[in-house]
Amino acid sequence: MMDKSKLAIATISWARGADEEQLLRESLAYLAVFDIPVFITDGGSGPYFINFLQSFRHFTVLKSEGRGVWAQARKSVQAAQAAGAHFILYTEPDKRDFFRDYLLRFITAISTDKSTGIVLASRSEKGFATFPAFQKTTETTINQCCAEIIGKPVDYTYGPFLLNCSLVPFFNFLPEDIGWGWRPFAFGLAHRLQYSVTPVTEDFSCPVEQRADSPTERIYRMRQLSQNIQGLVLSTTVALAQV
Repeated sequence: MMDKSKLAIATISWARGADEEQLLRESLAYLAVFDIPVFITDGGSGPYFINFLQSFRHFTVLKSEGRGVWAQARKSVQAAQAAGAHFILYTEPDKRDFFRDYLLRFITAISTDKSTGIVLASRSEKGFATFPAFQKTTETTINQCCAEIIGKPVDYTYGPFLLNCSLVPFFNFLPEDIGWGWRPFAFGLAHRLQYSVTPVTEDFSCPVEQRADSPTERIYRMRQLSQNIQGLVLSTTVALAQV
């Protein structure tokens, strides 16, 4: 099990409606019980939800200074690094089942050293099969592209992953519109710098309430696909000597 004193959690939030707020409240309440510093950048939630976040003593709640997921994620990750963490667990905030059922096992399974770059929470084939069809199509493509660069045919797209803080300074070279592409950028960069990229595979399944598909959702997945490919390609071209 990794040393929790070297670990911080980075995440984001934006409660845009009653159902989403309820899910985030349930999810983040599970995350709070781990007694690990959590840095969470909010994208514009209402005051009652912000007060809820601030009620947890290990949560540092930040306000996004830009638009989009990358502006939020960057601020949380950089705040976690500035607080002295050696490793950062990045996660989306709605991973209720992961926090409740798997996070302790994930942390326990990790053993870190100077060569550790990325540790991925990866879905098994059984877990991956529970996700919507079009999401599986786009994420299969992303996974195949990551495998082409990194050399490991595993699931890179479930969400939570451990990040070596030595990679954080390279994020300054990412464009503002990179969106979700910052994640495969980190994975490809870690491999290029000869850090390890390691999966911890479990039967992570899709929550029942998130298994619906729609035209809007499919367009969102297309945008994610484009951003992920952009980030992965950038990981192969960024000038390492600049950091």
